Amino acid sequence: MRLAVHILVLTLGVVTGVIGLTQAQADGTKPLKLVVLGDSLSAGLGLPEASAFPARLQKALRDKGINVEISNAGVSGDTASGGRDRLDWSVPEGTDAVIVELGANDALRGLDPAVTRAALTDIVKRLKSRGIAVMLCGMVAPPNYGSDYAARFNSIYPDLGREFDVPLYPFFLAGVAANSKLNQADGIHPTAEGVDIIVNNVLPAVETFLGSIRQQRATKG
Repeated sequence: MRLAVHILVLTLGVVTGVIGLTQAQADGTKPLKLVVLGDSLSAGLGLPEASAFPARLQKALRDKGINVEISNAGVSGDTASGGRDRLDWSVPEGTDAVIVELGANDALRGLDPAVTRAALTDIVKRLKSRGIAVMLCGMVAPPNYGSDYAARFNSIYPDLGREFDVPLYPFFLAGVAANSKLNQADGIHPTAEGVDIIVNNVLPAVETFLGSIRQQRATKG
C-alpha cells in the first residue's frame, strides 16, 4: 500500500513538472503584444499602413527573431491628454507592453507643459497599475516658444523616466527632424525612408525593453 502511494506521488510530481514545463515553453514562444500609443508621427500620416512606424518596427524585430505583435494605436492630431482619454480602449487586455509616443501636438500648439506632464504621468501610472510595461519616446519643443517653454517641456520625459523607472528613448524624431529629404511636404511627418531611420535608431532600445519583459516572464514562470 505504501509503495502504491509512493508511486502515485511520484507520478503526480512528474505530471505536474511536465505541465509546468509545457506552460513555460508556451509562455516563452507566444508573441509579445505591444501597442504603440501615439499621434500622427507613429500612426503614419500620409503613408501606407505597411510603411508606418508600428509595422516597420514589427518587421525589424521579427527579422531579428523576436516574436512580437505590434498594434498601431496612433491617432493623428492627438495630444497627450487625448491619448490618456482613450487609453483603456486603445490598450486592450492582454497587452504586454506599450510604447508611448505623445506630446508633439502639445508642443506645436504651445500647450502648458504642466498639462502635458499630468497627462503622460496618468498614462504611465495607469498602464503600470495594469501590469503593462511602458517605454517613453521623448519629444522636443520647437524653438519659437522660447527657452523657458522648451526647458519646461523637454524635461517632462526624462523626469518621468526617472520617477517611474521606465525606459526612455530621448527624441522620437532623432536623425529625421528638420531634414527635408526625410520628411513629407509639410516638413513635419517622416517619409517612408524617414520612418525606417527612426526604426533603425530606436531598435536597440526596443530590443532591450522587450528582452527585459521576456526575462520577467521567464522568472515568473
